[in-house]
Amino acid sequence: MSVTSGKAGLSLTQEILSYLGLANKTAAWGTLGTLRTFLSFSVEKDVQRLLRAIAGQGVDRNAIMDVLTNRSREQRQVISRAFQERTKQDLLTSLQAAVSGNLERLVVALLKPAAHFDAQELRTALKDSGSAEDVAMEILATRAPPQLQECLAVYKHDFQVEAEEDIKSETSGIVQDLLLALAKGGRESSSEVIDYHLAEEDVQALKQAEGPGTEGTWVLILTQRNPEHLLRVFEQYQRCTGHDLEQTVQNRFHGDAQMALLSLASVIRNTPLYFAEKLHQALLQETEPNYQVLTRILISRSETDLLSIRAEFRRKFGKSLYSALQDAVKGDCRLALLALCRAEDL
Repeated sequence: MSVTSGKAGLSLTQEILSYLGLANKTAAWGTLGTLRTFLSFSVEKDVQRLLRAIAGQGVDRNAIMDVLTNRSREQRQVISRAFQERTKQDLLTSLQAAVSGNLERLVVALLKPAAHFDAQELRTALKDSGSAEDVAMEILATRAPPQLQECLAVYKHDFQVEAEEDIKSETSGIVQDLLLALAKGGRESSSEVIDYHLAEEDVQALKQAEGPGTEGTWVLILTQRNPEHLLRVFEQYQRCTGHDLEQTVQNRFHGDAQMALLSLASVIRNTPLYFAEKLHQALLQETEPNYQVLTRILISRSETDLLSIRAEFRRKFGKSLYSALQDAVKGDCRLALLALCRAEDL
């Protein structure tokens, strides 16, 4: 049985905008990002300002960040090319020589093309950190299909190995199966037609997938079905069982497998909320915030849905993301991260 779908699973921001008639009018509204194309863009003026910022005796970090955090990623690439043509030097290399620490990492993230930055983050997570599953899940599960394809192509070019091979060597079990399935990009496209029969089949399959050897059912359904369908599966599963799918995951799985499945379910339910929770966790570290997580999320989502993330952060934690950054972040990165966040949410 199939019918045309209505609004389902809208985030807080999308729900508000839908009542204003702006949710799907990207030409009028732009995006739900905080960073837009700078309308008074002058590549020559920006190149000159960056040159002055690094040519004097003291580095003008505020000027560097003011330029980079107020230009779209495409405009930053134009600046990089113009800087190279004018000076015969690489802008990223020049700025890396001028700054250090967390600010240097932020500059790298701002100036690298998105696919190159994602590929480097994925490689670092798989090879050099204990957060392979977390970072890999974030990148593989939240990037649009064209972005993901480009990221994996860059990964192969830059590191001379397929990302899938590194996933196989660095992960195992259901985590490996989930990441490999996501990397293949086989998720079905969204459809305006609701397939109630398939939703019921998926609910029954998940209810029965409780014993050893049934992990493949979870992988197949959570990585192949489109998000709108899965939201209906989640809702129907709760009606049938009396508890949500996440409770079953907590009872059925343990360790990294449990965390990976819960993360994927969170992405499916509400991607902006997923990122809001990751930002909140990054800000609550004992010694200092996790600047790598803050940088990756704020930059990667600044031109897509950071407004939605801000709204979910405010709703979930009773405090704006801007205020949370003001309270937790210190040093040279503070102004840059606040600039990406853009504004207070009252």
